[in-house]
Amino acid sequence: MCGLAAVSIWAGWMAITRLGVTTSLTVYDLTMLRFGTAGLLLLPVLFQKGLALERLGWWRLVVLVFGAGAPYSLVAASGLRFAPAVHGGVLIPGVMPLFVALLSAVFLKETFSARRKAGYILIGFGIIVVAGIQTLMSSEGRILGPLLFLSAAFMWACYTVTLRQSGLAPLHGAAIVSVGSAVLFLPVYLVVNGFRVPAAPLSDILFQATFQGIAATVLSLFLYGKAITILGGSAGAAFGALVPALAALLAIPIMHEIPSTTDWVGVLAVSLGVYLASGGPLPQRKRLS
Repeated sequence: MCGLAAVSIWAGWMAITRLGVTTSLTVYDLTMLRFGTAGLLLLPVLFQKGLALERLGWWRLVVLVFGAGAPYSLVAASGLRFAPAVHGGVLIPGVMPLFVALLSAVFLKETFSARRKAGYILIGFGIIVVAGIQTLMSSEGRILGPLLFLSAAFMWACYTVTLRQSGLAPLHGAAIVSVGSAVLFLPVYLVVNGFRVPAAPLSDILFQATFQGIAATVLSLFLYGKAITILGGSAGAAFGALVPALAALLAIPIMHEIPSTTDWVGVLAVSLGVYLASGGPLPQRKRLS
């Protein structure tokens, strides 16, 4: 239940963020609401645990903040202005494990089993289906969306590899990212926009602040960590395979976006690829005694 709740929040982020950036709020407003709220909530954690510079150094600290903080949010949310939520669900959480594998192979000298390699091949096939020839032959906006999604996936992969190297607890990492993003981004936002409330209905502002800052940034992290504690690393991480399909399903009632047959093929390929690559359990054939 914890794992399903966590990935449901991640999948819902695609549709809810697209709803925000295509109606009453800008990507800058959403980023301000997300990290202003999360930064305030996680400030006590950062006061207690510190910046962990002895583990990270300044350059790893910068990678963490840029990879999962305000710059990542700006890139991912901008992509959702130009492309449907189902594409974001496939090309961000779906492709991120592929980038993590590439970075791990280069910097951590990690090797992969045949099963994980098969998973990465399926992810690559899904990328081609969703963001392939048809997209490249479309308008500029259709091209820009997938490019931004892939950039966001690479940024999150850099965050993932750096967090793994550092050995930081997930909540500590989230506190560094959230408070760091608030400190860096909020002054720029206030200089550009002034001390004014975004030009949007108050209900939209409160909903997005709650979802972006609490659910997507703090609650999902806690639930995902709880799932891994109960189920183990491989089984817990395998829940990430549900994100592309859930993002496609949630976009139907929230954004009224009906995925095409091609989209569903890409969703299926990437979901199966992520499941294999994450080491999710496979059914075992019972032996007759």
